[in-house]
Amino acid sequence: MNMSLDAPGLHPFATLTPDAVLDALASVGLYGDGRLMALSSYENRVYQATLEDGERVVAKFYRPGRWSEAQILEEHAFAAELMAAEVPAVGPLVLAGQTLHRFDGFAFSVSPWRGGRQPELDDFEVLEWIGRFLARIHTVGAAQPFAHRPALDLQSFGAEPREWLLGHDLIPLDVQSAWHEACNTALDLIASDTRSASAVGGFCLNDATALRLHGDCHPGNILWTPLDEWGRGGPHFVDLDDARMGPAVQDLWMLLSGDRRQRTHQLSALLDGYEQFRSFDRRELALIEPLRTLRLIHYSAWLARRWQDPIFPINFPWFGTSDYWRGQVDMLHEQIEAMQEEPLAA
Repeated sequence: MNMSLDAPGLHPFATLTPDAVLDALASVGLYGDGRLMALSSYENRVYQATLEDGERVVAKFYRPGRWSEAQILEEHAFAAELMAAEVPAVGPLVLAGQTLHRFDGFAFSVSPWRGGRQPELDDFEVLEWIGRFLARIHTVGAAQPFAHRPALDLQSFGAEPREWLLGHDLIPLDVQSAWHEACNTALDLIASDTRSASAVGGFCLNDATALRLHGDCHPGNILWTPLDEWGRGGPHFVDLDDARMGPAVQDLWMLLSGDRRQRTHQLSALLDGYEQFRSFDRRELALIEPLRTLRLIHYSAWLARRWQDPIFPINFPWFGTSDYWRGQVDMLHEQIEAMQEEPLAA
């Protein structure tokens, strides 16, 4: 298996030293006191920096070549719209009249630091609260489309990653045929309007109304703070890096976990909050398992495409082995079965 996909040489992020981070901040008038903390991020490089006045900020350095400047600025504009609508999203600061800056070949932004922990998703009141804010995000998101950012669709999240993985010989020969067959079966089901007799009216991804989404709304991208004596606290939504056009349910399903009964109760709590502010098309519930399947396929290609970034082999040492791909085949078979079951109802 060939995992050497990029041109040889240092990865671009290898030059992003602590001194370079501090110099980049200084270039926009923010002077650090030397304290830097790398925050969890694989796609980009993100640092918490303490400034000389004690204030903390978060500097985000975008992966070179991933998004165009226009696409990054759309993310920033979406965050600004959300904050203007008093949705607790964390967007970049405007420094010297702009939110996107350049330093030593890197594009970067700076946001205020917000503390918090992952929300307790077994607490239905927390889920209802998150549901209310997701509805408000989607109300803003539905006001206008993205002009430059892509959509979550079968081609970009399913067919293209499949062809890319096969074209680069990244799947070991002893499991390649099984993965290809399972992947094809899964994508054919998603593409079919008659995917499942249980899907209301054969509802499929192309039938859903697309709006601007958070796009990657898993628990790690929601920071929760307890209420203070003035009633302030609750969720803060961070990391709009994957914002794109897609169905509303994309921002809900990653908050569901456990067995079917648990997921049904969680979904009911989310929608109880959501529908206090915005209607939800229940037919989109038939898209939960197709969206989960697309994420599974897309994730494998994402790991492979990033393999020349040294942080990936360190954090994902199991990737690319025959055992990994056999596990993917098993999960695709599980998803094929799940896509033919009755969708969740709430």
